[in-house]
Amino acid sequence: MSDIEIARDATMKPIEEVAAKLDIPASAIIAYGKTKAKIDPEYLTTLKDRPDGKLILVTAITPTPAGEGKTTTSVGLTDALNRIGKKSIVCLREPSLGPCFGMKGGAAGGGYAQVVPMEDINLHFTGDFHAIGAAHNLLSALLDNHIHWGNDLEIDARRVQWKRVIDMNDRALRNINCGLGGPGNGFPRQDGYDITVASEIMAIFCLANDLDDLKARLNKIVVAYTRDHQPILASQIKGIGAMAVLLKDAIAPNLVQTLENNPAIIHGGPFANIAHGCNSVIATRAGLKMADYVVTEAGFGADLGAEKFFNIKCRSADLKPAAAVIVATVRALKMHGGIAKEALSQENVAALQEGCNNLLRHIENVKSFGVPVVVAVNRFITDTDAEVAMIQRIAQVSGVKAVSCTHWSDGGAGTEALAEEVVRIVDSEVADFAPLYADELPIWDKIKTIATKLYRADDIIADQKIRDQIQTLQDSGYGHFPVCIAKSQYSFSTDPNLKGAPTDHIMAIREVRLSAGAGFIVVVCGDIMTMPGLPRMPAANNIDIDANGEVMGLF
Repeated sequence: MSDIEIARDATMKPIEEVAAKLDIPASAIIAYGKTKAKIDPEYLTTLKDRPDGKLILVTAITPTPAGEGKTTTSVGLTDALNRIGKKSIVCLREPSLGPCFGMKGGAAGGGYAQVVPMEDINLHFTGDFHAIGAAHNLLSALLDNHIHWGNDLEIDARRVQWKRVIDMNDRALRNINCGLGGPGNGFPRQDGYDITVASEIMAIFCLANDLDDLKARLNKIVVAYTRDHQPILASQIKGIGAMAVLLKDAIAPNLVQTLENNPAIIHGGPFANIAHGCNSVIATRAGLKMADYVVTEAGFGADLGAEKFFNIKCRSADLKPAAAVIVATVRALKMHGGIAKEALSQENVAALQEGCNNLLRHIENVKSFGVPVVVAVNRFITDTDAEVAMIQRIAQVSGVKAVSCTHWSDGGAGTEALAEEVVRIVDSEVADFAPLYADELPIWDKIKTIATKLYRADDIIADQKIRDQIQTLQDSGYGHFPVCIAKSQYSFSTDPNLKGAPTDHIMAIREVRLSAGAGFIVVVCGDIMTMPGLPRMPAANNIDIDANGEVMGLF
């Protein structure tokens, strides 16, 4: 059966029963129908004195077209932990409509390791992304309105940094001209759209501790510059209170369930390139107060996702991860070993062994943060016992256990061995977590540390203009910010064609962007798309609704 058929056949429990597993009273549940709810933020404040549970990060090897399965593994691990008697919850990002209607599809897991209701989660859900888009575009409108009515702040229309957003893949909106049509329509200028998940408000939303912190961060957004290069903040444009009003309901985390009726919190969803690619701090902290084990994930491979989870999210929220799961597949590792996608179903232990250099690099990198590691081999039906055994032997060389998992076909039962290993690690190995670099390290040195220690680059380079921008940020009081590297997710290098574990490469910095409200500096290396386009045959072509009102074709 397809993912959507499996999800539709699921027997979901009323959301109040799912909440009861976390001892959430009915009065703290804001229901969105029978199977979705928001958790009242006021209730969450009453949990602050409870001890924290154990935080488990699910990350992965460098992604390939063969697929890895972080979300599926996160859900399967959570179900397995509950099966072995542990109180566990999974905290995930919300899916964007862009990928759902584009090429990648939804982000609710797959097979028998899903969160449900799958259709609702992938399509609109509780409206959080629409609220974030509305708040973002309100600031855009206020900015242009200020310029129209006299421009008291002397904003240089050529130096407006704040684009508009929409939660859809639409390449035609990447670059636009706005304000056309005469004096009544404002001043003409060049503008553009990003996808909503690339909005700085999304990043702020997911790093904020509460509504007050959200407002404080919104105030700090740099939206434009004057002719003499002085920054204009969102607070100067005003409207922060109105933006907060639009976000007041969205900031409450969303509660749903897995196919095995275990609780799942799905909240926020920033880009994993231009931002930090993790669910909200509010959701993660809520999970830690309500469960003994909180399973969460970070975008892309460990070089991007885990690095940002550790260096940005954990630093900002003072989180202490207890263990990390690195998801790998035989198919993806064979691609890293030089095998074409068309030949992945054939056994090839030699290519797999070569591709495991990628896995070993990620293991070493995650360990460098002081976090214990286990490898989850997300098993496909074409994988042979010899291939799985090869991964296990190679992982053992690094002192790490690789566990074969069949959660896609067997749900939590197929991931019990992984759950047992996670519990063993958490109970027997004390994590000594620390970010990779100190706050006071200069911006340039932070970038170089990530490039040389995690990507194994020989050095970093940048034009003098970029170096000057970095120095200006340093001198302007932003030097303590962490850096958010935006590069290809398909390689440790900035060249997506360099598979495996490349060395002896140079990382060139093309651009730096300040996300003052989110509290990090984006370092762009390579071609990074903040407004994706649809493929030749978009997934939207196959999505429909039947006479019974059931969605078809969603995946």
